[in-house]
Amino acid sequence: MLTQALDYGEECEVLHALLRDLAPSRWEQPTQFNGWTFNDVIRHLHLFDHAAKLTLLDPEGFKRWLARMMRERKQGRSMADIAAAWLDGCGGEALLTRWLDCYLALGDAYGRAEPGQRVAWAGPDMSVRSCISARQMETWAHGQELFDALGQIRVERDRIRNIAVMGINTFGWSFANRGLPVPEHKPHVRLVSPSGQIWEWNEPSAENRIEGTAVDFCRVVAQTRNIQDTKLAVSGEIARSWMSIAQCFAGPAVEPPAPATRFPVSIANQRELLR
Repeated sequence: MLTQALDYGEECEVLHALLRDLAPSRWEQPTQFNGWTFNDVIRHLHLFDHAAKLTLLDPEGFKRWLARMMRERKQGRSMADIAAAWLDGCGGEALLTRWLDCYLALGDAYGRAEPGQRVAWAGPDMSVRSCISARQMETWAHGQELFDALGQIRVERDRIRNIAVMGINTFGWSFANRGLPVPEHKPHVRLVSPSGQIWEWNEPSAENRIEGTAVDFCRVVAQTRNIQDTKLAVSGEIARSWMSIAQCFAGPAVEPPAPATRFPVSIANQRELLR
């Protein structure tokens, strides 16, 4: 089995465990991500997991799916509304079961595929390994707003290395996607993994570097936290510029969350939201 597919499956299992005993009233609770509800988040993950399965197992079906999505987006429909309509409004426990069935099938299909096989996506095509890593990244990133909404701290594992690698690999993309010149020199990145390992990328540099935990780095590149809400040590103009716009996911340029807007919600605030 492809390691990244196993990592994706484990990421999904962690999120599923968080939600399997969720009270029915919680599913329409808003989160700190654009006001999306718990239903919105899982519908979105399910929609794109379904797309990833199509692009591997039914490429023509994926083309039809993508054409429909692009048509509906041009009509001004939000991704949350598109996902809700695609699932006929399915939510709560029934939605969780449908997502479970889909992510198990997706992980199995990608785990048995050739890692270097190319698959289509909304942007440039990519390898099977990259596609399933992207699904892990999105599951982890959108899972963050659900952990935050419940006031829980996720126990992180070294499988987030896949997300850190995506962050490193999208250095140039983060600039080019905003029409900015891509810096010639990449910052040195030195991260401490959840298990205490040291992960490093790019040429050593005392003047242009990023240092801290892998979790904080992943939070910044996946835009679940503002750089100011982490303990990353950032030195040099290039490194600071990158961390202010980092984006390891496809699509139009998105601004990171404002400082102090993404955090674990207290019990008192959770009760207030449910009133």
